[in-house]
Amino acid sequence: MDEVEKQLAVAVHDDDGFIGEAAGHLLAAGGKRFRPLVVLLAAEFGDQPGSDDVPPAAVVIELTHLATLYHDDVMDEAALRRGAASANARWDNSIAILTGDYLFAVASRVVAGLGTDAVRIQAETFERLVHGQIHETIGPREGQDPLQHYLDVVADKTGSLIATAARFGAMTSGASDEAIALLTEFGERVGTVFQLADDVIDVASDTADSGKTPGTDLREGVPTLPTLLVQKASRPEDARLLDLLSGPIHADADVEEALTLLRSNPALEEARALVHRQAEAARELLDPLPDNAARQALAGLCDRVVTRVG
Repeated sequence: MDEVEKQLAVAVHDDDGFIGEAAGHLLAAGGKRFRPLVVLLAAEFGDQPGSDDVPPAAVVIELTHLATLYHDDVMDEAALRRGAASANARWDNSIAILTGDYLFAVASRVVAGLGTDAVRIQAETFERLVHGQIHETIGPREGQDPLQHYLDVVADKTGSLIATAARFGAMTSGASDEAIALLTEFGERVGTVFQLADDVIDVASDTADSGKTPGTDLREGVPTLPTLLVQKASRPEDARLLDLLSGPIHADADVEEALTLLRSNPALEEARALVHRQAEAARELLDPLPDNAARQALAGLCDRVVTRVG
């Protein structure tokens, strides 16, 4: 991971001081480096986990993730990211968008060194990321199940890049085709379930537990797993809650009322159960792989998902 950090710093450096500052803004703000970690863990299932191609693969994934954050903050009009001012707040929307584009370009340059297969996979992943963002923006089509639409969006926006992280790690270390396929599917599932777990936490946890303000998605009118399950069930006794969920909730008292109603609604337990099932399904994908420390670490990610939602 130290080598990945060094290569990230080199990748975002630019002789134009302003571009280098803007590109390194969110990198310097920190982050969990979850996606590069998945690359490194997946690489442990190949014959050459120390291959020189592994750190650049992790760099490509993290640069792509960072680029999406610059664009997301513009679309969400976010003022903060990772505890620091977002790029759009520090400069403006145009600079944030162009910096995201720059990071995508840098990721493309780095991935070119990994060969044509890696370039193709990166392009396909980028395509899915944009598909997911567009579909989230326009919402479900007439007659389309809103819940399935949302699950598809989460798979594209979150699962796809983590799937590619696992795939790149396995590929660059010389893992077998079977291991590459298993780890890719694992990455997609565990990435998706982490987002679904966040949906539950936004309703079920208080600030002290999660470090986040509960009801953030409710305030923004963003559909999430629990709210979509309430709307899908459409029970007569949920009339007040359904009315609150019909759009963004601005008043603090209404947010508190919606949280109270959601916490006592069967949809919350249904959402928890779905997260548990998906986490267990992801864990089971690891069974055919060698029982090494990397497999235990990946299984630990599934445990963490379940622990987070209770």
